[in-house]
Amino acid sequence: MLPPAEIVTHLELVRVIERVHRRYCDLLRVELTRLGIDDISPPQVMLLLTIGEDELSVRDLLERGHYLGSNASYNLKQLLEASYILRTASARDRRSARIRLDAKGRHLCEMIRGVDETYHRLVARDADEERDLGVAFAMLRRMEFVWTNALRYGDA
Repeated sequence: MLPPAEIVTHLELVRVIERVHRRYCDLLRVELTRLGIDDISPPQVMLLLTIGEDELSVRDLLERGHYLGSNASYNLKQLLEASYILRTASARDRRSARIRLDAKGRHLCEMIRGVDETYHRLVARDADEERDLGVAFAMLRRMEFVWTNALRYGDA
């Protein structure tokens, strides 16, 4: 006989999400060290991965990645100085900046994606675990949607 299913509260889930994020940043830190890269931090790598192949305004990046403005500004400045990103003034509004990955940033993202595939295979080892991962992702996205709507519209 199977034990009764545990009731998982939102608070417990958020705590696990926070720990998982911290562990992933720890993995990124280890991989950066292994690759001999010491001019970028794990949160800055996450910014690069969020930019991806796109050219974005800083505002778009903040909305896409849910970053805090002051942290993102600092990190973008560091990434620009280390030649991971390019920054250009918008053609329509000179006060607005557009950012995209430089060759160094694209190369790092490719290396990190390769490392990520290895860890993905450790988590999703077969079709059932791949499906479980998809279900977990769908539920997290639903929670994000519900909580975002609750903040915007006061739905509880």
